[in-house]
Amino acid sequence: MKKLSLAIPKGSLQSSTIDMMQKAGFRVEVRSRSYYPAVDDKSLDLRLIRPQDMSRFVEKGAIDAGLTGADWVAENESSVQEVAELVYAKQQLVPVRWVVAVHEESPINSVEDLQGKNISTELVNVTRRFLKSRGVDASVEFSHGATETKVPELVDAIVELTETGSSLRANNLRIVDTVMESTTVMIASETAWEDEWKREKMENLAMLFQGVMVAQNKVGLKMNVGEESLEAVLDVLPALRNPTVNHLAHEAGYAVETVLDEKVARELIPQLKRAGAGDIIEYGLNKAVI
Repeated sequence: MKKLSLAIPKGSLQSSTIDMMQKAGFRVEVRSRSYYPAVDDKSLDLRLIRPQDMSRFVEKGAIDAGLTGADWVAENESSVQEVAELVYAKQQLVPVRWVVAVHEESPINSVEDLQGKNISTELVNVTRRFLKSRGVDASVEFSHGATETKVPELVDAIVELTETGSSLRANNLRIVDTVMESTTVMIASETAWEDEWKREKMENLAMLFQGVMVAQNKVGLKMNVGEESLEAVLDVLPALRNPTVNHLAHEAGYAVETVLDEKVARELIPQLKRAGAGDIIEYGLNKAVI
């Protein structure tokens, strides 16, 4: 049987990635202390790899494909095929940022103020390229962790990943500038991408994963509407495209169905009821392939 080896990120993105796969229709089980998750698809071989390392292994062809951050692909300068961009992070469905941060009382107010300063980060290569592009010569050293605690006693500034900024604020840091934005990307080795079966498998996975992203924070609404109220109900409804309208049996009216943002649904349901809709049902979505 043909198989595709797919790496999922070990660490902060692990839980959200497995949740995405579950919603895409795959049952994934990570056993204690195992780096080889089980999945109910015999054509998939899963393994856990740190996102910092993943693009290097994919580039070498040790793994066919993987889910990692675009930041680590850039850091490793890996030559890989980007199959899809998937905008999700540890906490929210938004890109994350690598930012230059300093202590809130630091005199540093711009990137140019970093001239001759000491900077600590995990994203060393990207940071050096960023500083060079701004004409700044500074010392950039690798951080093995707890980067936020190193300012101002040990270094002048840090370049750190942030999703909400809460950790930086908790450590009395303020953001000076953004080095790069990053999203989760599905990447493939050039060899795997050239294999027709593996390429189709990866494209199918990407389609399902992107469908999960589209469906986040959206719900479906279905309702029954009498002929005399149809126009009024349709005037109320937004949709990803257009509401679906079908005749009910025995000329009893219409069944109307649509997809919309969850926070919009709570405002619309009373309006739909007043416009003449009945038997209104709201349901969650796992994926929406547009």
